[in-house]
Amino acid sequence: MSTQQDFLQLFDKIGYNVGTNYIQNVDIHNYKSFDFFPDLVMFFAAYTVKKTFSRPTTAPKFIKNSICFFFNNPFDNDHSNKDEKPFIRVFPSTWTYTSTFKKDSRVKTVSVLISAEYLKGFLNKDADQFQYLFDTSNDFLIEEIMTDDIVRTINDIVKKDPPGILSDYHYKLKAMELIFHLFKSLSKREQSVHQKLSDKDVKSIYKVRDKIIASLDKPTAITELKQIAEMNELKMRRIFTQVFGMGIYDYYQHFRMQEAARLIREEKLSVSEAGYQIGFENLSHFSRTFEKYIGQKPKKYAQKIS
Repeated sequence: MSTQQDFLQLFDKIGYNVGTNYIQNVDIHNYKSFDFFPDLVMFFAAYTVKKTFSRPTTAPKFIKNSICFFFNNPFDNDHSNKDEKPFIRVFPSTWTYTSTFKKDSRVKTVSVLISAEYLKGFLNKDADQFQYLFDTSNDFLIEEIMTDDIVRTINDIVKKDPPGILSDYHYKLKAMELIFHLFKSLSKREQSVHQKLSDKDVKSIYKVRDKIIASLDKPTAITELKQIAEMNELKMRRIFTQVFGMGIYDYYQHFRMQEAARLIREEKLSVSEAGYQIGFENLSHFSRTFEKYIGQKPKKYAQKIS
């Protein structure tokens, strides 16, 4: 059976309608699935988009009240798609949004589709902290920054050979390990009221996000971001915090330090070179900021990965 047939067979089983234009317009290079139906399904796909197209997001109708976790472009030392930053996107089966796939873009994603009740059981007494995920009266979209723990777990899932025994059990544990590391990050999010977002709201706030990360060496003025969003400052800040889990300035600094860590880890830049490249003139200030957002001083981080 071909990779594409494997891909479609799983989606037929879980009721996940990717659409004919998706299959026709992508070239699938690699695909793995880990099926724990009906509570949990995990799959990895790597593909190149042959033609620009759009499709509405959907969720598997045969996984009850499913929540979708997409871990996009997660791999270290992969320079095939430098323009696409790693990100994690979470949304419920009831949420709809049109995604655009650009010609020649290379996508690598690990997806976990899980029933809300199964997830609640996993979270147990901590489920109340994440009630916005389970409120069926209100859709949500949240995006989280990829952490080193998440990247390591994804590499274990995708790049390592399966164990000789208890393979299914191994991958089920890995799926839950992935969810565990993600929820550690989600637990640190700023509290916000999750209100329903329109397609226009989502597109606008992603334009704001894209502008922020396109200029990491210098923060973009709020007046410019308001013009990009085409909304007032209060609404822009509220939606930004709802989707990304932190305020605009904190997100800028957090992503900036993630980029500094990547430069040290992947590009093998020195601490001073990484600091200067993302706009710091004072290396003491860079070191303090790096420690605040990454959890350790940059010199210690560099020594740890060398």
